[in-house]
Amino acid sequence: TREHVLLARQVGVEHLVVFVNKTDIADPELVELVVLEVEELLESHGFRGVPFVRGSALLALDAAAKGDVVGDAASCIRTLVDTLDRAVPVPARDFEAPFFMPIEDVFTIDGRGTVATGRVTRGVLPKGTPVEVVGGSAPRTIVVTSIESFHREKSEARAGENVGLLLRGVGRDDIARGQALTLPGSVASHAAGEAELFVLTAKEGGRHTPFGVGYQPQFFFGATDVTGAIESIDGGGVLEPGGRALVRFTLRRPVPLETGMRFAIREGGRTVGAGAVTAVH
Repeated sequence: TREHVLLARQVGVEHLVVFVNKTDIADPELVELVVLEVEELLESHGFRGVPFVRGSALLALDAAAKGDVVGDAASCIRTLVDTLDRAVPVPARDFEAPFFMPIEDVFTIDGRGTVATGRVTRGVLPKGTPVEVVGGSAPRTIVVTSIESFHREKSEARAGENVGLLLRGVGRDDIARGQALTLPGSVASHAAGEAELFVLTAKEGGRHTPFGVGYQPQFFFGATDVTGAIESIDGGGVLEPGGRALVRFTLRRPVPLETGMRFAIREGGRTVGAGAVTAVH
């Protein structure tokens, strides 16, 4: 939880709602103690005035399975939805920028073709529009023949939507998670860049010791993960836990990369830092 809160702040999340689950089986005093502890954690990372909703998801699901969505058991979910509507503004979507969708999964539909799924980061893509596959080998242009979102066919894919794109002219083994579908010519693959990097402390679940030039963590750019190396650190040869610095990095293979893109670095199965790309090479 501490790691998630820190990463949420690092990637720009501004609004949170907390659902305190299993209140049907927990002592009320324990529930309030948990609320106080989570409030303290959130405030320590800049999240103040976060609303809390208490309830039992299991009781709500059981009630819904019996067709009861208006009774007391489901009231916590109604309260949660209402709280989300009040506390979390509708995110601003960039519909004017060139289309960009990181690929999260790829599968084949018999008789139809290859489907790439993901969340559209920006832009609008009408059905029948050519897109470019970026990442890995040389970019290639293909055509989107069908668009679906939650089992409904759509005429276009828009920023903020989770969609499946049926692709013409590409096989299942020709594209993969971690690549991206873009407006042709708008995004390139890079294997090096510069970034502002923040390193978590041991208390936050990060490193106990500093690292220097040559450090090789896993870089996670959304759905893309790739091993990289720190080539230089501004202001000195090492970066301490809890520290922040401008760094130069290289990646073992080119990935879709542009300035402003946020990322996490991980080692040994845990997140140890987060950053934002300031330049690409």
